[in-house]
Amino acid sequence: MTDPISTEIRRLLAGRILIIDGAMAPWCSATNSTRRPIAASGSGLAERREGNNDLLCLTQPQVIREIHGQYIAAGADIIETNTFSATTIAMADYGMQALVPDLNLAAARVAREAADACTDRRIFVAGAIGPLNRTLTLSRDVNDPGARDVHFAQVVTAYREQIENLVAGGVDLLLVETIFDTLNAKAALFAISEFFADTGKKLPVMVSGTITDLSGRTLTGQTVEAFLNSVAHFPSSRSD
Repeated sequence: MTDPISTEIRRLLAGRILIIDGAMAPWCSATNSTRRPIAASGSGLAERREGNNDLLCLTQPQVIREIHGQYIAAGADIIETNTFSATTIAMADYGMQALVPDLNLAAARVAREAADACTDRRIFVAGAIGPLNRTLTLSRDVNDPGARDVHFAQVVTAYREQIENLVAGGVDLLLVETIFDTLNAKAALFAISEFFADTGKKLPVMVSGTITDLSGRTLTGQTVEAFLNSVAHFPSSRSD
């Protein structure tokens, strides 16, 4: 059965094009807020926060709220949570894995506030699920084709934690975004399927892939058609 949000989105699409917002990182970097002190940190995190734009959801939520508002004012119908790297795998670079639940909850809530503040049209909040900074398809060692930094089950677990907290924070849909490795995307979709099956919840799901150069292929070598075929199995029978 189709969920109510999917029905509403399809109804709107029948009449016009829906616009999704743009990148968060350039706006976050422009504020230079990642250099500002973390309130009541005392945890040694300050030295490792440089470039961690997702952290702004906790330390400078008003900045993220303003960025969402600017995109809405520019005409966006769908805004993405500031959670591109908000998984334990990506946050390991900063030693901030323990903050992942709070990061996703805070990001979803601030986006929800911005969306609900718009009175002239419905704004949808997409829970952004990034591609990770590790790849399941490619070896990290040219001399060892089987070497991997992460394994499928680890990636599924990391995505599942992110998904749970994005949904708890009030997102309308889930966006598996900027994918360069299809196997990473399949792990995210598997985690979503399991979450839907285990909880009985159902939200719309969008997937965006990244073409890296003029060859028209992803970083892991797939054409757009091949990428589409690889994820066409979703939703699985478990979440139908």
